[in-house]
Amino acid sequence: MGSAIALGFAPAQSALAQAATAAKAQVVILATGGTIAGAGASAANSATYQAAKVPVDKLLASVPELGNLANVRGEQVFQIASESFTNEYLVKLAKRVSALAKQSDVDGIVVTHGTDTLEETAYFLNLTVHTNKPIVVVGSMRPGTALSADGALNLYNAVATAASPSSAGKGSLVVMNDEINSGRDVAKSVNIRTEAFKSPWGDLGMVVEGKTYWFRAPVKRHTTNSEFDIDKIDALPQVDIAYGYGNANDIAYKAFAANGAKALIHAGTGNGSVANQVVPALRELRAKGIQIIRSARVVGGGFVLRNAEQPDDQYDWVVAHDLNPQKARILAALALTRTNDSKDIQRIFMEY
Repeated sequence: MGSAIALGFAPAQSALAQAATAAKAQVVILATGGTIAGAGASAANSATYQAAKVPVDKLLASVPELGNLANVRGEQVFQIASESFTNEYLVKLAKRVSALAKQSDVDGIVVTHGTDTLEETAYFLNLTVHTNKPIVVVGSMRPGTALSADGALNLYNAVATAASPSSAGKGSLVVMNDEINSGRDVAKSVNIRTEAFKSPWGDLGMVVEGKTYWFRAPVKRHTTNSEFDIDKIDALPQVDIAYGYGNANDIAYKAFAANGAKALIHAGTGNGSVANQVVPALRELRAKGIQIIRSARVVGGGFVLRNAEQPDDQYDWVVAHDLNPQKARILAALALTRTNDSKDIQRIFMEY
């Protein structure tokens, strides 16, 4: 794993200062790159920049106020733009989070992450890391070099949330734009504004001046109540997403299947609708053992109803409930590590 750095006090401390330091929460920041570690050519570049340029030591040093919230140390796990996150990266990161969560000298974990696939990683951690300790995923929409950059405050709020005992037992959390969202629910809904991440069911709470305020809690299964355990998972089966649209055809579905997909997420229109000209191919692929899971491409909330639009019972298909296509892919891949029974997979989609 990457080198560790610490943010603390000078060696010469009074007994009172030492006691105060010891009383602070111990928070580890795992850096993976992304815009929060990005840099632009000038302060005017808020949308044009290079991601994953700033190492974790400089990222932490840029927000010295973190030391007022917790004893913070950092590790550079990856240094990539998040659109390049593969299943292998997911598994490696989750295993590191799990290992840290088992340590008595760790009270909370923050993962800095690019925003493009942040919601997928947050959901994966929510499903696979068995801990009650806070896991907080954070990113930014503007690089640190930009005017009104949002990364420093986002990171400050993320550490505040990870350090707070009130954050325990709520699953993975995403903290951005002063809001605390569930890693299960939240999605990137706009690609240019700082309020980019929203949950269709509302945020869990807020962070104001380093203090957390909570309004609701997740009810779906997560972390310690999950049947998926990253310590027992070394690889994920291939699951791919094909998009529904006017004039759609079955080429993508067949190509993914030919390339080894074990399940296909149909990102359907409306209520996960499937075009008439695509249905025969999906039925044929299901007959060959490939799981077909209907999700919806709609933005802003809603869920796919079983046996509405398509006779799922007859076709032996699964519906993704309220999960968007990218999160449905994460859950389907994990489900396939345990079962290939469509009824059991449907149970999993309703419970998680």
